[in-house]
Amino acid sequence: MNVAIIGANGQLGGDVATAFVRNGDRVLPLCHQDIEIARFDSVASQMRVLVPDLIVNTAAMHDVEKCEGSPDLAFAVNALGPRNLARVAQEIGAVLMQVSTDYVFDGTKHESYLESDVPRPLNVYGNSKLAGEHFVRGVEKHFVLRTSALYGRRPCRGKGGSNFVNLMLKLGRERGTVRVVSTGRVTPTLTAELADQMVVLSRTAHFGVFHATAEGSCTWYDFAQEIFAACNMQVKVEPAAASDFPGTAVRPDFSVLENYALKARGLAGFRPWQEGLHDYLASFGLTRTQAGHNRVASA
Repeated sequence: MNVAIIGANGQLGGDVATAFVRNGDRVLPLCHQDIEIARFDSVASQMRVLVPDLIVNTAAMHDVEKCEGSPDLAFAVNALGPRNLARVAQEIGAVLMQVSTDYVFDGTKHESYLESDVPRPLNVYGNSKLAGEHFVRGVEKHFVLRTSALYGRRPCRGKGGSNFVNLMLKLGRERGTVRVVSTGRVTPTLTAELADQMVVLSRTAHFGVFHATAEGSCTWYDFAQEIFAACNMQVKVEPAAASDFPGTAVRPDFSVLENYALKARGLAGFRPWQEGLHDYLASFGLTRTQAGHNRVASA
């Protein structure tokens, strides 16, 4: 299969490219200098030449605060970009796979969201991503994957090149004490696991909307504690309120997704979020021992 990956040099896109190559597919990696998804002429000129069987869009403007301050740009990238890809995918007969977000929900349900739940975004980012979903769903052959709290080995270009895990390790080493929001629940999801799930789904004709996150949930405070415990780092984690870190964007208090559609089709391959975290830490050469699930013995 010929697979065009938009944002192939990003945190998620890099792992998606690796996963499809490992699967034996021919990957056509596209970065920002190769394609500008907000411009139809750029999308059309690339795709009409490459004619991929599958287009995977991992490109997005996902800095929530920057989206709030620049809504026109957020909608250009997160909504009109997918619209352009959808138009061309329909023209060339390609399948379109779009990555979306838990932030399409408002967090008032306080139990895991299903694909059938009605979205109600609270901020510009969530609204722009939901608009992108609607454009993609206009294509007959499409996958929309909503995910949550991604982290991976490659730099996150849209967030200063870091992720929450790396930031906690850095602050823990420098300060010995960190303050982390203890309200709200998410599901930390390893990009490599999401990429593998995308490959599995791409081999099916089960088109539609899917929730795709690791299993379980936690607060960011819980996540930080698990990071330091796994590395045997003696760091004090102090709980903080969301109001202690003021911003212009309103965030959902609860954005846990249930992978119902994947499970119903026997396609779900995600593990508990703790296992993904421990494997991520071990991938940096840290020693692991077996204790229920993989534990990291040293930092």
